[in-house]
Amino acid sequence: MSCRPFLITTLGILLCQPAWAEIRAPGVEASVRPGINRAYTNPHIETWMQRFERPGREVYDHRTDIVEATGARPGMMVADIGAGTGLFTWLFSDRVGPDGKVYAVDISGGFIENIEKIAQATGNRNVVAVKNTPRAANLPKGSVDIAFVCDTYHHFEYPASMLASLRDALREDGELVVVDFRKVPGSSSPWVMNHVRADRDAVIAEIEGAGFRLIGENNLLRTNYMLQFVKGQPGH
Repeated sequence: MSCRPFLITTLGILLCQPAWAEIRAPGVEASVRPGINRAYTNPHIETWMQRFERPGREVYDHRTDIVEATGARPGMMVADIGAGTGLFTWLFSDRVGPDGKVYAVDISGGFIENIEKIAQATGNRNVVAVKNTPRAANLPKGSVDIAFVCDTYHHFEYPASMLASLRDALREDGELVVVDFRKVPGSSSPWVMNHVRADRDAVIAEIEGAGFRLIGENNLLRTNYMLQFVKGQPGH
């Protein structure tokens, strides 16, 4: 195991810290899933399109129903968090129309470049691609009516920091919509059980603890849940 030595001067002891260990200042949130987004560092777009945009994937099969269930309307500002290949970005773009805007947000520069290329090629003017960080959405304060997070919450390395960023980006009457995998022992697939960090109840608790209030749940999906939140008070 490779390591970096560091000195604790008060004890005069030389310790060995693993090279992959995260160094952070006191009080800074630690990663809950180090390396969870490593696969998106340099994505092969066609490969991910085959994974994300294929019949049989539940959120793909029900994509138009999901968008309709968010309540997105013409003129709204929507943030597609974890936009990936743009599956929902373009659906929201059509729905909000020329007077609205869709922020396609992703931590992968490759996905962002692809969305920008498509927007330019098609003359789409209501999509803005935003490369974010693992801790923040990088959206303007109070700019968004709907923050849409589909099969992406379990990829949040720093959920408390990211939720604070999304809360800041939402307008006072804005909503956070989260679609993610049901994690149920004995029912969910082995992939979900191993890959998804938190189950539905834990996700609700985290989001409500970050200053949101659950106002609804849509049961149109079987292997995923769909939750709707508004701003509440942090810690409640």
